[in-house]
Amino acid sequence: MTSAQSSVGGNPAKIPDFPMTKSAGCPFDPAPELYAQRQEGPLTRVRLWDGSTPWLVTGFAEQRAALADPRVSADADRPGYPHTMPLPPGGVKRSFIGMDDPEHARLRRMVTAPFAVKRVEAMRPAVQRIVDDLIDDLLAGPNPTDLVEAFALPVPSLVISELLGVPYDDHAFFQENSKTIIQRTSAPEQRQAAHAALTEYLDGLVGEKLDAPGDDLLSGLAERIAAGELTRPEAARMGTLMLIAGHETTANMIALGTLALLENPDQLALLRGTDDPKLVASAVEELLRYLNIVHNGRMRVAREDLGIAGRTVRAGEGLIMPNEIANRDPDAFPDPDRLDITRDARRHVAFGFGVHQCLGQPLARMELQVVYSTLYRRIPTLELAIEPDQVPFKYDGLVHGVYELPVTW
Repeated sequence: MTSAQSSVGGNPAKIPDFPMTKSAGCPFDPAPELYAQRQEGPLTRVRLWDGSTPWLVTGFAEQRAALADPRVSADADRPGYPHTMPLPPGGVKRSFIGMDDPEHARLRRMVTAPFAVKRVEAMRPAVQRIVDDLIDDLLAGPNPTDLVEAFALPVPSLVISELLGVPYDDHAFFQENSKTIIQRTSAPEQRQAAHAALTEYLDGLVGEKLDAPGDDLLSGLAERIAAGELTRPEAARMGTLMLIAGHETTANMIALGTLALLENPDQLALLRGTDDPKLVASAVEELLRYLNIVHNGRMRVAREDLGIAGRTVRAGEGLIMPNEIANRDPDAFPDPDRLDITRDARRHVAFGFGVHQCLGQPLARMELQVVYSTLYRRIPTLELAIEPDQVPFKYDGLVHGVYELPVTW
């Protein structure tokens, strides 16, 4: 924490550095400094690597209001946007998540259909087969084993590869480059090279779909290119975004959720013993609320002056909204630091809120429902093969999780 002084709301206060580090003793919880900032109020200042001091929004209601406010911009190129790490030389070519409407809406509409709830539900039997086959392989393989490598990564990688039309045989390539992009410790040049490699790879696949389209999302984008509605570089960037988001977040949620349940055996017993799909769905929502996969939250910048929590955020000032602390707001979720799979946690902001909320959330929910309803039932004696304090957490990444999860049964 820095010792710099600032006048926030008229009172001198220390401005903490951001991002903030989780406590090794409480890896599922928000960083202690986030709790401390919330005690100061739902809107405080933080200091970034470049010395800028954007606003930190910690309140659940305040985050949802800001994320839904058209006066708040997601345009990462707009002056004042709070970049939480140095940009690579020449900046970054962004996909639609870093744009505002109407351009954001135009591009997003091109890829919404495959993620519609009915389309995703039609995929459930196929995802169930993937999960069952991987559990078969897990049980036939070495014991103990690493659940991340043997199960948590392959499940979403196989699913998103099928959805996009990406050869799963290339999974080692896209997983390694994804890892470089989301690690905080990667140099800007490393992230740029990894992003360029993935974009070039997706561009090549789009080119193949232009010549020989199939029944997949990339082929749909190729049709848009042929119709003059989309450029090939735009399609490649959209494909890269969905490939990274489609496997990294869900893979980490599978492993981290499993660890959280193993550390809360009463909740694991409830989930393992149920055949009620409503309780399974409730468990998924509660784990999404309780855990935090996106480390830094969501960054925005004010287009014009607006009021938040009784204070004025000026045009051009940045906003940082870590969903993990909002999801632990006691005004929204009583006893928020307790994992309770029976609570109604559907209002959480794990997927964001407003027009930019996560496009793939129906797919992520369905995959997690299949995994959480199957893994612990089929392997009822699943347990950690190491002590909990030996689990290597991803404290150095933009996406939280574990590098390995050694388990036995």
